[in-house]
Amino acid sequence: MQEVIINESILSKNDRHAKMLRTIFAQHRLFVCNLMSSPGSGKTSLLESFAHLSTSFAVIEGDLQTNRDTERLQQCGILSQQISTGDLCHLDAQMVAGCFETLSPKLAGQEILFIENVGNLVCPASYDVGAHINVVLLSVSEGDDKVLKYPTMFLRADCVIVSKIDLLPHFAFEMDRIRDDLAQLGKQIPILSISTKDDTSIRNVWDYLLQRRAQCV
Repeated sequence: MQEVIINESILSKNDRHAKMLRTIFAQHRLFVCNLMSSPGSGKTSLLESFAHLSTSFAVIEGDLQTNRDTERLQQCGILSQQISTGDLCHLDAQMVAGCFETLSPKLAGQEILFIENVGNLVCPASYDVGAHINVVLLSVSEGDDKVLKYPTMFLRADCVIVSKIDLLPHFAFEMDRIRDDLAQLGKQIPILSISTKDDTSIRNVWDYLLQRRAQCV
């Protein structure tokens, strides 16, 4: 018997599900934003801040354990659905598809779907979840050296948001280093900065996402 060896990408199944998700999202006229970062960078706080500007968005919330962030969002009036991954350090397209099936009947009038990925600068970068845009948050308290330490994540990014900029006086964090390191990776992408204490910075990010939505949907 002749042996047949088939070489297939370990992520090819995920990529097929992601392609299916893009079709589904288009049918719902949803602009989908994949939020990625280290734990504690402020993803959930950013989403809570958006609720002061609009409630025309929904969230798929990924965490290893507990639904605390989902409860925080729901208390702000944000439509959100939990994915608990257990030991897995990322969301994949199949998880998102299953969660979206539960969420979709409630999505009338929603314009943006945020996928708040598991806090991790490694694993989520490898998994396409069907999003229109990958946004990476980097907090001032993490340090300004992360771009070249975690290049795969920042190579996947379409936008970088530097969070907690109100802490700049207390940390040796250089915005120019972020720009220079992204340029070293060949990335010419927007770098936005936010503080949840600064409504204008939150508005700027929200307006940027609406602009991107207008280009895609």
